[in-house]
Amino acid sequence: MAKQLLLVRHGKSDWGNTNLRDFDRPLNKRGKENAPEMAERLIKRGFNVDLMVSSPAKRAKSTAKYFAEAYNIDHIQFEESIYEANTTALLKVVNRLNNGADHIVMFGHNPGFTDFANELCDADIYNIPTAGMVLISFPFDSWQMVSKGTGELVFFDYPKNSDEV
Repeated sequence: MAKQLLLVRHGKSDWGNTNLRDFDRPLNKRGKENAPEMAERLIKRGFNVDLMVSSPAKRAKSTAKYFAEAYNIDHIQFEESIYEANTTALLKVVNRLNNGADHIVMFGHNPGFTDFANELCDADIYNIPTAGMVLISFPFDSWQMVSKGTGELVFFDYPKNSDEV
């Protein structure tokens, strides 16, 4: 069966407390509204989830929890290497994913996620906005086969997209 990877950039984060490390920044009000809205859009599209993988940074973790709640999923796998990752690091994470999971949602950060989406499917996405999501399909049974240019862009959606489902 083909594999599908949904990249979800974390929701809008709160910059109010300048004493917080970047890793510890929470979602702001808009981030807390956009994350569940985007999860609902995903459900309306009929997307099934086998596994959720997230950066352990607070804003990514919080975004993942909104999606997990919408899908009634009680386990999120946290991967430290997603935080501040470039395309090479993100590909290593994907290539190590469990082949028993065909539909995986990965939560993380820019600029890595936008670069990664463009690299995987030769897309021309300028920027994945906060809480934006990109679904990429691969014609493989193994996540190890995923590499540059092997994916096909299925959809790109984000909170202010007027073409939503």
